[in-house]
Amino acid sequence: MFNANLVSDKPVCIHWFRHGLRLHDNPALLNAVEDGGELYPIFIFDGEVAGTRTAGYNRMRFLLESLRDLDEQFIKDGGRLFVFIGHLVTILSKLFRELSVSKLTFDADVEAIWHERDTQVRRLCEEYNVECVEKVSHVLWDPQVILQNNGGNPPLTFSLFNKVATAVGDPPRPVASPDLSKITFKIKSDHDELFGIPDINSLGVFAESEEQDQRHNDWKGGESKALVLFQHRMRVEAMAFSCGNVMPNQTFPAVAGPPLSLSAYLRFGCLSIRKFYWALRDTFVQLNPRKAFTISVIGQLVWREYFYTMSVNNINFDKMESNPICLNIPWHEDKEKLRRWEQGETGFPWIDAIMKQLKSEGWIHHVCRHATSTFLTRGDLWLSWEEGLKVFDKYLLDADWSVCAGSWMWMSSSAFEKTLQCLKCYCPVRYGRKMDPAGVYIRRYLPVLKDMPLRYLFGPWKAPKSVQEKARCVIGEDYPEPMVDHGKASTENYSRMMEVKNKLIASGRRIDHCGPASSEEVSMFVWMPGTHKGTCSSDMETCEATDSTVCDELVEI
Repeated sequence: MFNANLVSDKPVCIHWFRHGLRLHDNPALLNAVEDGGELYPIFIFDGEVAGTRTAGYNRMRFLLESLRDLDEQFIKDGGRLFVFIGHLVTILSKLFRELSVSKLTFDADVEAIWHERDTQVRRLCEEYNVECVEKVSHVLWDPQVILQNNGGNPPLTFSLFNKVATAVGDPPRPVASPDLSKITFKIKSDHDELFGIPDINSLGVFAESEEQDQRHNDWKGGESKALVLFQHRMRVEAMAFSCGNVMPNQTFPAVAGPPLSLSAYLRFGCLSIRKFYWALRDTFVQLNPRKAFTISVIGQLVWREYFYTMSVNNINFDKMESNPICLNIPWHEDKEKLRRWEQGETGFPWIDAIMKQLKSEGWIHHVCRHATSTFLTRGDLWLSWEEGLKVFDKYLLDADWSVCAGSWMWMSSSAFEKTLQCLKCYCPVRYGRKMDPAGVYIRRYLPVLKDMPLRYLFGPWKAPKSVQEKARCVIGEDYPEPMVDHGKASTENYSRMMEVKNKLIASGRRIDHCGPASSEEVSMFVWMPGTHKGTCSSDMETCEATDSTVCDELVEI
């Protein structure tokens, strides 16, 4: 890889990028620069890093764009990003020998799935007498510190997590960006051939459809793009704060509007979570000097922390079996129903549009995730959340191990049973109508329905045959009929969930569920507009308030 003339008597440091794909607020990179020696920033495609084992086309493209952005930033200071493909320990061992490396730095990956890998690397550093510097900046609080301050156990409620986090103290503020003029880069003339960023197809990842290369919302990876979107998002947040609102992206969800979410950039570490947290907090305090800062201002960020902490020592967090916080629910297995849901062929336009956007763009709004995950599991199809997680883990740009699994357990009522007792499910007709009142979203992602009158757009099977023919969309021919009777399915699934609950109570067995302590905590996670109560009849047209409602366009407590 390297020849002798690249090696000098200066201290040689490797900064190993995994997540944390940024220069700003990167304490591990800052430590690497402090020695003023030679720096080799590297990224290793080992088949697992940053979730690449399960990544589909959109997420892999986002990762490669993020790496190119890093490389371009290093080029400005005379450096380059060194990219390798192969076995992690083999590559690091060779680099340690050939470069006489004195220090390895990296941003900590706190999730349980990375523990074994990083333990191997620490041992390798000991073997080669390489100083190993690991800094925590992908999360606000080090999960191990949270556990230590809770008697060694994970805080099983969001409320308890907040109490422990408060006791630990405020998360660190962002550190300064590194001064790359302090260090030396040694770059070979054939760098691109030897250490360049690979083409996505060479990694065995290919587009599944034309839509993935012709996206309506063209998400671009990288720190530079993240910081531009961050500035725009903060203007929106500041406007909301000045009007007395918080979390505007959740409070006023615009599923067909321009992207405001920073989740993909936080997932890859293109944007510092600490930068976002402190920007929100400082802006709120500045605009509301007489109001107390509360958790509601940064509620979504803290839920992210909670899921990370709950998973940190639970290698089975993404599974139902052997997962101490997850109910073992006897879900059905039906490959055809799963296929239709994944392909956006359920016959419910709201659900299908969501799945089409997911597969083509790699991102869907929070409220869309709740709708489609409930439909797959406890609402309509009674299929395992693990199957849904696999689909999200492939297609979502922001899918990470902890948050994605935690969200699926929540929405399927597999965890958090203390409050969200599966009393309601999302109606795939009325909830869609509420979120997309003009039908812009459905027409965009289901062009087959673009000429369907708005009156029938969310339930096109109700349209007279003449209306269907005029819209050039005959149900059963151009667009599928509903795959289930939602009213009947939701009622049956409610009974199934109550049966699971009653058996659990009868067994007397103690389950250490993670869960919310109050309905207020649920509202921070699940978007619940208004107070409407209703039920879906078999034909999904009538709404009537009853005491036994099991379906609504919102989840009520």
